Amino acid sequence: MSLLQFVPFSSAVEAPFWHTLSSRKIDLYKLDDAPQEIVGYYSTGHTLLSQDSAETNITMPARLCLGTGAFDNINNSRLPPLSYHSIGMIKNTNTIEEFKQLDKNALFKETTKQIVNDIVSGAAVKDPYLLTRFVLITFADLKKYKYHYWFGFPALLTEPPWDIENNEVKGITDVWNEDEIKTLRINYELFRQEHPSTCTGFFLVKQFEKEIKISNLSEWDKFFENCNDEERMIGFADPSSLPNNPGWPLRNFLALVQNRWNICKIKVLCYKEIPGKKDISQSRILTVNTQNVVKITDENPKSVGWEKNVQGKLGPRIADLSDLMDPKKLADTSVDLNLKLMRWRIVPDLKLEKIRDTKCLLLGAGTLGCYVARCLLGWGVRHITFVDNARVSFSNPVRQPLFFFDDCLEGGKPKAHTAAENLKKVYPSVISEGYELSIPMPGHPISSETKTQSDVDQLYQLIESHDVIFLLMDSREIINIALGFDTYVVMRHGVKDEDCQTTDSPDANIPLVKRLGCYFCNDVIAPTDSLKDRTLDQQCTVTRPGLSAIASALGVELMVSILHHDKGPAAPADTKTEPSNSSEFKSSPLGIIPHQMRGFLSNFNNMIIVGQAYDRCTACSDFVINEYKTNGFEFLKQVFNSSSYLEDVTGLTKLHQESEDLDDFDWDDE
Repeated sequence: MSLLQFVPFSSAVEAPFWHTLSSRKIDLYKLDDAPQEIVGYYSTGHTLLSQDSAETNITMPARLCLGTGAFDNINNSRLPPLSYHSIGMIKNTNTIEEFKQLDKNALFKETTKQIVNDIVSGAAVKDPYLLTRFVLITFADLKKYKYHYWFGFPALLTEPPWDIENNEVKGITDVWNEDEIKTLRINYELFRQEHPSTCTGFFLVKQFEKEIKISNLSEWDKFFENCNDEERMIGFADPSSLPNNPGWPLRNFLALVQNRWNICKIKVLCYKEIPGKKDISQSRILTVNTQNVVKITDENPKSVGWEKNVQGKLGPRIADLSDLMDPKKLADTSVDLNLKLMRWRIVPDLKLEKIRDTKCLLLGAGTLGCYVARCLLGWGVRHITFVDNARVSFSNPVRQPLFFFDDCLEGGKPKAHTAAENLKKVYPSVISEGYELSIPMPGHPISSETKTQSDVDQLYQLIESHDVIFLLMDSREIINIALGFDTYVVMRHGVKDEDCQTTDSPDANIPLVKRLGCYFCNDVIAPTDSLKDRTLDQQCTVTRPGLSAIASALGVELMVSILHHDKGPAAPADTKTEPSNSSEFKSSPLGIIPHQMRGFLSNFNNMIIVGQAYDRCTACSDFVINEYKTNGFEFLKQVFNSSSYLEDVTGLTKLHQESEDLDDFDWDDE
């Protein structure tokens, strides 16, 4: 004889259970800490056999699980395949101090007495799931999404204990042949279909001729009529994966058999089935016995079953679900989901981490700035900074999606700060700041040199600390997304790179472009004061309502495509636009990388254009860049205060004069 030892339950709590508990605590329970009924489940244990070596076999633990339906009525709670109900009691305390000081043993004893009552009254015969009652005490820290919890799985201690006869636990294949085992599985499956799920975890078994029959516990007398001790067998869904140690539910089942039917010796079928395989070969059969029948009472029943913590000691556990349940972190997961699916299903080379870590500076928080920021969020960009010196006006909210009516009151809130704050309301994890700066422009005389120099210095620092600069100002001097009434220009400024040129022009007459130009390379005049002597319609950007959203989206998509090119901003400009499945004309995983896109809503058409850098450009020519590097703010001050200075130093003034002299030429005299 050897002592029968059981494999205890270990808890497995799914994240949706904690989410539901949190919701019920806030909306339903509030400060009510009265125990509530919950429903758990367990499945049959089994070992996944390795194809290579027995040493790598995977033993599935004996788990009692709490899932999404834990708070449902047991008759409505759905179960995974080959799973069995277990009913429990949860007591959720209001503070961590209450959790620590709670009389846990009193709750455990109360649950134990319920099990004894169910055995004595016969309720456990009708509904055997009552034998697996459990208790759960919790404290939900809803601010930090941490859950302190402790499970108890009461199992009755019977005296004297049960032994395994002859210390022999047989495999089912050692007792029955293949046909008998198949009959057992089929009949048990029919038994599960014909009876409520609350009573199929415990059952009766007997062999009648060559067929293995199954019945429920309430049929004991009739089912075992004319059977001797050797022919009677009880069966239970065994959550244990160990070959010689049955699972925890058998302890209370044997207490029921002993007290209800005065049994001292009985055969036990430990039923185990691998889900989806219809394989019950890992089931075990053993004979257990005890010296005599000792009736249990509900006066002071003895039981064991508190779960040990991860350190292997009796004590509570902690579930930290801040990464799963914090709404901000849930938003992070959800935002990334679409992008990851895009990479998974369509664009395997998508550099999501590079996009996420790109710091974007938006010069302008108006219509373009708002739409660009929203599109950047859609691409997972986490760092967005706004620069603007205007305030939100009543005309803005309908066209600029980061502002609302309340932002216009009392003179209007600063646009840059408000855009940054409202962007966080859209996506709390974004790192967004707003800077209220007056960006000086050529031909706009400055009134305070100290203030202007301070703004210039801060703007310089912002540009240095960001990776991508979007020029989105109302005035035409410094934008790379420009709007007309029904037209737009979206472009990237060229950088110095000897290999930067057009790559796929279908027209052999189009010369190679050695360096891409900027927005001002096509101008032969210098920027002037764009607000002076202009009517209201000339000062405002009057466009079709959808135009800014289209142009902004194209600007963001252009940025993402550039990030995926090996040369980054120095990527050659593509001009080929014909659809092709070939990767020959794809400069990046997302497609071509143009220099300029000019769109026309009047006929819903786009043009791809390449512009050569102009050596007399008032923005990107070598002279202007060198002058700024050499003289810094002193150079800028002359540009601000004089509308002709840039034309003079770049040679445009001389070019104009030569053109005028040519117009004055007297052809008749010649």
